[in-house]
Amino acid sequence: MLGDAVGDVISTRDELMERNQLLERKVLELSQVSQQYVALKSENDRLRGLLGSQGRLPYEVLIAELVGVIPDPNTFQIIIDKGADAGIELGQAVLDAQGLFGQIVEVGRFTSRVLLVTDRDHAVPVRVNRSGARAIAGGTGELDSLVLESVSVAADIVEGDLIETSGLGGRFPPGYPVGTVISMVVEATSTYAQVLVRPTAQLNRSRHVLVIFPPKGDVQQAEDQP
Repeated sequence: MLGDAVGDVISTRDELMERNQLLERKVLELSQVSQQYVALKSENDRLRGLLGSQGRLPYEVLIAELVGVIPDPNTFQIIIDKGADAGIELGQAVLDAQGLFGQIVEVGRFTSRVLLVTDRDHAVPVRVNRSGARAIAGGTGELDSLVLESVSVAADIVEGDLIETSGLGGRFPPGYPVGTVISMVVEATSTYAQVLVRPTAQLNRSRHVLVIFPPKGDVQQAEDQP
């Protein structure tokens, strides 16, 4: 009888250990499902943001996904999963859910390259949302900053001002956020102020973007600009 009791205890212990392992596995599985849910929810929220942007645009748009980054420290370019087959053309503006992301600089059959707004070779006509003052926002080569070029020391621009696309030239749709002024420095001997802007777009986080299809007349006008 003692042997039977010991056997029952061992059997019960083994069963408990096996049940505990099953429970641990279930917890891990549920944890994985939970993580996937969080990731899917975040992606869903980002897509909702993009669709919200789409609703505000008077132009035809196309949602594209980032599929690659150009591994060159001297440029900020990404690759999206839409190309000539989807009607993508050079010069089209690209937005994310927060604001201006960049523009198309190379088109393949199924993919395209996007030059980010902070790249040194990127520039966009902008205006100050509060005062209407116009300027050109150029890339600095730093992912988190833009500079307003040739801004007069008398310009009505202050820290915290929202900078948005002006629509001049027809390439970038007007009224979309480009960034927020983070500093304006005026030197006594200079004719121009040094204005730094933090981009609104989530350049290092956005996974989906909107490619803008302005009316053909606007595209032609933009291409004819010097």
